[in-house]
Amino acid sequence: MAPITRCFDLLDFYRTSFGNKPDMYGAKVDGKWKTWSTDETISIMNHLSSGLINIGVKKSDRVGIMSANRPEWNFADFAIQLCGAVSVPVYPNLSEQDLAFVIKDAGLVAFFTDTKALADKVALGAQQAGVTINIFTFDAADGYKQMSALVEDGKKNPQTATIDDVKKNTDPDSLLTLLYTSGTTGTPKGVMLTHSNLVQNFMTLCELPPVDHTSRALSFLPLNHIYERMLSYLYLFRGPSIYYAESIEKVGDNIRELQPHMFTCVPRLVEKVFDRIMAKGEELKGIKRKLFFWAVELGEQYDIPEKRSWWYNFRLSIASALIFKKWREALGGNVRAMVSGGAALNVRLAKIFWAAGIPVLEGYGLTETSPVIAVNTLDPGCMYFGTVGPVVRNGEVKFGPDGEILFRGPNVMKGYWNRPDATAEVMDADGFFHTGDIGELINGKYLKITDRKKEIFKTSQGKYIAPQRIENMITQSRFVEQAMIVGEGEKYAAAIVVPAFQFCKDWAARKGHTIGTTNAEIASNPILLKRIMQDVEVANKGLAPYEQIKKIVLIDRAFSVDTGELTPKMSLKRKVICTNYEKQISSLFA
Repeated sequence: MAPITRCFDLLDFYRTSFGNKPDMYGAKVDGKWKTWSTDETISIMNHLSSGLINIGVKKSDRVGIMSANRPEWNFADFAIQLCGAVSVPVYPNLSEQDLAFVIKDAGLVAFFTDTKALADKVALGAQQAGVTINIFTFDAADGYKQMSALVEDGKKNPQTATIDDVKKNTDPDSLLTLLYTSGTTGTPKGVMLTHSNLVQNFMTLCELPPVDHTSRALSFLPLNHIYERMLSYLYLFRGPSIYYAESIEKVGDNIRELQPHMFTCVPRLVEKVFDRIMAKGEELKGIKRKLFFWAVELGEQYDIPEKRSWWYNFRLSIASALIFKKWREALGGNVRAMVSGGAALNVRLAKIFWAAGIPVLEGYGLTETSPVIAVNTLDPGCMYFGTVGPVVRNGEVKFGPDGEILFRGPNVMKGYWNRPDATAEVMDADGFFHTGDIGELINGKYLKITDRKKEIFKTSQGKYIAPQRIENMITQSRFVEQAMIVGEGEKYAAAIVVPAFQFCKDWAARKGHTIGTTNAEIASNPILLKRIMQDVEVANKGLAPYEQIKKIVLIDRAFSVDTGELTPKMSLKRKVICTNYEKQISSLFA
């Protein structure tokens, strides 16, 4: 079998290795699960690619994709590859201004969306950019051509010779995709990733997922983010069927229906799953309640096998049979691992889930590194709680004078599209990419991230505060949905806190407190403020005196992309939040 050197090589590899599977992809359609076989999928991709060629899309042209996760996203991705073009995935919640910039900067000639609403958004963005592009929708939408029409056209007028030429002559180092990183400030930058960048990353990680061609993987993190996209390629290499969740809100239902063997996640999802489990535990009475919290406490003490005593393992087996078995059943009963990225995972939660037989594999990377730089795995000696695991085997990490993580490897981007100046800022003469993250190696092997270089601030006392670590500690509280540390140039650190409103209501009802019904009433309630401050004080015990949070203020709505307070990747836009809550922040230091 020919080696995989380009991402589209995965299609022939999948069919040759695993045959015509009935469910290469799956998704809910009209309330029922629908599957696409291997032969059907590859046929659609080839016909769609021919359809693109027929409307004039040629090698190196750029084609946009903006859609929720669904099999059609992949059909478009591979169809674009098969005609030698470059895909430009875009977040559906990208602002109109940034969308117009991307359309113009990338020079898009065509665009795939899933709904009329998004197609209208693209049309408006193209108008603002002063360009005309072909817009195709996955679903039927008035005023727009549906993707299925392109597929039919390609079926009637196949461009087999052109596609074969692309397969034969595409260099592994040719551009595969442009991914625009929004960042927390400034104009979006287009990250140029090659076929080889992605292939090198997923081949290096090929043993990571504990799945094979008989398994099911559930996908719900955005495919336009390189994290989920790389893993979707990795799944094709390993052979599991890929099913797409209906939405984030229905992930729990879909997990119970599909009983997947693996899925990717972000720490906040792990926290929400844990919160729901703990809420169930709070409702228990008598011996059942005692057993539940005994198991949780036992989970908090979990460590890797070589560090566990026989007595601990004996107790863990009891906890597994009586308590943790039900946790696994709540996640479908088949989950072999969850892979977490995007932010720091709480160590306590990681230990509890591992103890429950639901390993959470935490990793780290950036769009510019395709993305994985380091990841914990199930292999012996490749897991260390509180770190993001060993560096990938074909990569190299070193640290700048200030502790910044510098990475070199075959998965590092070609550079930023049309931005040699920005590329020069992050790539040094030795080929190391400057990540902007601060970290260290534990035991000379395991990478630990301590903060973002640009987010560290200094108090008036001359002490440096790394906010992310403290924010992660505060959001361990079930009362807290989001938090942002402030205090630059002030005498101490403080925090803006978004309460977990539904949990707070439930807690108040159980305790007989009256805290109000609206978000504004809840956020201004002194009883709740005092209770959340108790959890903040618990976090303070693990901090140096100058890092400790002296005051907090509760606000009545969550930070969101729509308000401009979060990037599409859900990172805090600190400057925007500081502007929006200037009055509340001032009150913390009055």
